Amino acid sequence: MSQPQENFHRPDCLKDASTVFVPKGTRVFQTGDPCNRFFYLLTGSIRVDLIARNGRTIMLYRFGGGETCVLTTSCLLGGDAYCAEAVAEEDTWACALPADAFEAQLSRSADFRRIVFSSFSARLAAMMEKVEEVAFVPIDRRLADRALQMHRQSPDIRITHERLAADLGTAREVISRKLAEWEKQGFIERGRGMFRIRDTAPLERLASLGD
Repeated sequence: MSQPQENFHRPDCLKDASTVFVPKGTRVFQTGDPCNRFFYLLTGSIRVDLIARNGRTIMLYRFGGGETCVLTTSCLLGGDAYCAEAVAEEDTWACALPADAFEAQLSRSADFRRIVFSSFSARLAAMMEKVEEVAFVPIDRRLADRALQMHRQSPDIRITHERLAADLGTAREVISRKLAEWEKQGFIERGRGMFRIRDTAPLERLASLGD
């Protein structure tokens, strides 16, 4: 596998970091794993999920090219093990620094500190926004908004009910019930492992409620 030569930016403060390739579907870390490397993504996307004891999953965040993993930063700074799991959603290239090199670079490079803490701050703000959304925005509105986002990428929306539930912070049964209701109302049509929006107007109205 050749390394990417374009369409990504490697900051000067990471020029000595190793470059690693993470194939799509790879579990990057899981709950209980020691945290011993810092990652800065060059290309691709990694999803971080929190898995409860009862097996329910909620997506905490995704990070992509030019971003870092806030949980990794927190664990490295605190000397903690991971409390969530991460999976590569796409083929991903990243810069990697071992824990001791991360600490050394943090102490000597202002540019590196800026990358680490600006990413940490932005991700924390996004996670607070997600908590507010899950707590106060009705699931109909959140599901409609997510469905329309995916519809704009492809008319055939291929995603499991479990994955949708994790992304939106709800139960799989809730997603299944809502999609069944929408199908009866003629908003969508469902197939095996996918659904297609037949009428965007009612979903756009749902998604905009409260704006």
